[in-house]
Amino acid sequence: MFQRSILFFLLWMSAFGWAQAQKIEFGAGLGMMHYKGDISPNLHLKFARPGGNLFFRYNASKALSGRVSFTAGRIFASDFESSDPFQRSRGIIFGTRIMEAGADIQYNFLNFDYTRRKPRNWSPYVFGGLAFYNFKPDQAATESYKKSGLAIPFGAGIKWQIKGPWSLGFEFGTRKTWSDYLDNYNVSGPTVPKELQSDPTRKDMYYYTSLSVSYTILRVICP
Repeated sequence: MFQRSILFFLLWMSAFGWAQAQKIEFGAGLGMMHYKGDISPNLHLKFARPGGNLFFRYNASKALSGRVSFTAGRIFASDFESSDPFQRSRGIIFGTRIMEAGADIQYNFLNFDYTRRKPRNWSPYVFGGLAFYNFKPDQAATESYKKSGLAIPFGAGIKWQIKGPWSLGFEFGTRKTWSDYLDNYNVSGPTVPKELQSDPTRKDMYYYTSLSVSYTILRVICP
């Protein structure tokens, strides 16, 4: 069901882009995923794990673009790397696979324009949107919980036109979730020792940093 929903969404956006006969862009990226939650309250590069993404971008104007994307990767963290002795004594290690389908709006600060004849065509940008994600922990869950949900993706990046329709992009994005189970750990209550408790009020977040290559169809002729 998840894969069919992604396919339908991408086909619908592609058809919309062709019908509008505007600038259409396809791309792919590779990068690293990070996690922040009970096992890793702060971002640590040593916990980074590989990820990848495919995207379709509809460039409505020089400043505004709409994008749909599919992202997949892993997140990881370990209590044994913590400087807190209580957290190290808890001894939790987790790994989780994540798949995400999302849509967002991008704002280019410098009016990115492929038609301009200039030696440098680049722009920093910000983005925000909505995503649906599904995750699967490496270890079996000790209790039943939902393994999918909605997230708010937002972040910033920079885009360079390298030659003709080809561009490079670098982006850092945050995913705000309403789940406390991405790390497969949610333990609390009066009978649980303090060093073993999780914080149910602080939801898990994951991040994706990527380097991408994209190709823009500069002109589309519709019948």
